[in-house]
Amino acid sequence: MKIVAREIPPRTVWALEQAGVHPLLARLFAARGVRAKEELDDGLALLLAPDTLHGTREAAVLLADAIAQDKRLCIVADYDCDGATACAVGVRGLRLLGAKNVSYLVPDRVVDGYGLTPPIAERVAASGADMLITVDNGIASVEGVAAAKARGLQVLVTDHHLPGPELPSADVLVNPNQPGCGFESKSIAGVGVMFYVLLALRSELRRRGVFDTASQPKLDALLPLVALGTVADVVRLDANNRRLVAQGLRRIRAGTMPAGVAALFKAAGRNASAATTFDFGFALGPRINAAGRLSDMTLGIECLLTDDVGRAEELARMLDGINRERRDIEGGMRDQALLLAESLFAADGDGIEAPPPAISVFDAGFHEGVVGIVASRIKDRFHRPTFVFAASGAPGKEQELKGSGRSIPGFHLRDALDLVAKRHPGVLLRFGGHAMAAGCTVAREHFETFEKGFAQVARELLAESALTRQIETDGPIAREYMRIDLVDTLHREVWGQGFAPPTFSEEVEVVSQRLVGEKHLSLKLRHQGQPIDAIWFSHTEPLPPKVKLAFRLDADEWQGVRRLRFLVEGAEF
Repeated sequence: MKIVAREIPPRTVWALEQAGVHPLLARLFAARGVRAKEELDDGLALLLAPDTLHGTREAAVLLADAIAQDKRLCIVADYDCDGATACAVGVRGLRLLGAKNVSYLVPDRVVDGYGLTPPIAERVAASGADMLITVDNGIASVEGVAAAKARGLQVLVTDHHLPGPELPSADVLVNPNQPGCGFESKSIAGVGVMFYVLLALRSELRRRGVFDTASQPKLDALLPLVALGTVADVVRLDANNRRLVAQGLRRIRAGTMPAGVAALFKAAGRNASAATTFDFGFALGPRINAAGRLSDMTLGIECLLTDDVGRAEELARMLDGINRERRDIEGGMRDQALLLAESLFAADGDGIEAPPPAISVFDAGFHEGVVGIVASRIKDRFHRPTFVFAASGAPGKEQELKGSGRSIPGFHLRDALDLVAKRHPGVLLRFGGHAMAAGCTVAREHFETFEKGFAQVARELLAESALTRQIETDGPIAREYMRIDLVDTLHREVWGQGFAPPTFSEEVEVVSQRLVGEKHLSLKLRHQGQPIDAIWFSHTEPLPPKVKLAFRLDADEWQGVRRLRFLVEGAEF
């Protein structure tokens, strides 16, 4: 592991300070590419215009006509948090804007697989719907859209994933990553795309005289859901996404949120009045995702749709229980996957065993709902692109393996899969995804071919330097900033993918260390001559007396007293 400090342009720091930004925040923002205070303005007026997202105008006309004709609309969602929040935003938003008949359908991860498939299209048609709307999926569903069109359905695809070589023949496509779309925020989440479609629809209904500016429904009530889905999907927090998240957080902290969001905060033991992006990514998001992994995402969507506080709390408790089960399953799978990964190690020229350039593991006992999380854990442990496979539980598809992958910087996972598919025709039955996360299906008999082919692609495309994990930090932190109030200040900001949380690095003295719960390293350190407590979660190896640490600032509460501590992210020996 190597700890490197971000470049911090001094002129930009000075300009931000002169504009009134706190000196510590000025330094952090400048290191993340912010050049002027105006870029930190999270006002709704600064959001990218909806009509710059290709297809929103056509989608607005399509939906406005459907509402005027009282057509039956059915949303087909994905089974992760982005898909669940996008579905809830779609249902709530369309109803706010006058649609009387809005239903939804979410595929079963095991039985149906991902996206709008022909059987899903048949189910939507059989339900009596007139229009099918996809959220967070559909851009690769060429056959599914064709099946829907063949049954007489109008089809609106809203998605953010990368398109394949052929686009589906939907009535309207809204996706910032489709060819010809000039929308600046290519990393907007699926829930954000649906929110933009609703903004465009409201404008169209205003143009038609259905309501005016004063009487129009306030779609900002949907922003807590948009913020949750955006952070949980780990999309890059560009300026537009940061504004969406900041607006959602502001409403949650003020107590203005759907009953289900409030219930999830309660079930997770988190304080909504001090909500952070960390809560979205590590408390609420996993509880919603757990439903899609182990049970039925309908539970998650219903939690986000209900306005009944009692019902919301009941569903949130159910989701919390499913998430606990998910953690138990994940723990066993992770241990087994680590053993399988270590069996792939080969000795280098010095006789030191090292992992291959990419890791693919499969075990008959793996649960397909948890493979993505386990792949992420293995990737973090060994800093290698990783796929974890489980046998499909779908009837008649027992010989298929469903894999989920996670990547490292410098290795585009979906493009790598495309290269494997071209070199080994027939091995990949299906695949799709992003640069950092992707999924695929292979026949069990072809697993070894995939494993070798994937590793070969990684060997060719990854530079040796990319195989060493690097932690980017903001360098040392001045003693004057070691205060609880500044921890709270930092937590209130919007951090996440592409706008990393503040991480500092310095050499410290290790005064004492012990294991907590057999898997966490509790530390007492001396930092700049002063004592400080620290915790390194999921790390058990002891540290030397002096070591360079990468750490985040945190507040630990014990018996009502809050104390500053470090959350260790890594160490350079």
